[in-house]
Amino acid sequence: MTTLLQTQNLSAFYGDFQALFDINATVAEGETVAIIGANGAGKTTFLRAVAGALVTPPETVLFDGRPIGGKASHEIVRLGIAMVPEGRRLFPSLSVEENLQLGSHSERRGPWTLKRVYELFPRLYDLRHLPAPSLSGGQQQMAAVGRGLMSNPRLLLCDELSLGLAPVIIRDIYKCLSAITAEGTTVMLVEQDINRALDASARFYCFQEGRLALSAPTRGFDRTAITAAYFGL
Repeated sequence: MTTLLQTQNLSAFYGDFQALFDINATVAEGETVAIIGANGAGKTTFLRAVAGALVTPPETVLFDGRPIGGKASHEIVRLGIAMVPEGRRLFPSLSVEENLQLGSHSERRGPWTLKRVYELFPRLYDLRHLPAPSLSGGQQQMAAVGRGLMSNPRLLLCDELSLGLAPVIIRDIYKCLSAITAEGTTVMLVEQDINRALDASARFYCFQEGRLALSAPTRGFDRTAITAAYFGL
């Protein structure tokens, strides 16, 4: 498979605090890859570095073979990477549909349109004229995913899709990942729920205190070893 994303000795800082230490990771085109780890392991920091929210040296992040480290977030969206952030972060002054339309400003061509997003999340069509804060947590998560898809990304970064949601809503959202990958979109997802992450992905990376503790295919891998890496045992 063709490598779509590659990080090379990727380190990241918040001021003087180092949050990531020399992370080497790859994601092949069409894959779904999970990043697992406890709170503070560096999972979200890794996604933010890839998405351009943190400044990194150019050669530490390669997308389709091109160095993109240090590029601004809007430039990275135009290249084909979109992020669904933890906590949804919809614009409260805008309607559901206006939030979705913001995702299309990159003007990338692809299968995802308002019509396709509403087909994926039919409930959003009924709520499209309502202000975003009036939606339930699960509905807001659907809108956040839809906004990311509207940029027609080649790589969709999903940060804690299940956070704070009821199990039935989590199940429905994860079912939609199959439809998203069927359109050719590559997915990298961050999850604290180990079982949920492994069930949805082909490979995983386990972070521990900003370092890569374990990487392996998910199918048939010893869950005891995963738990040990997760907690640094």
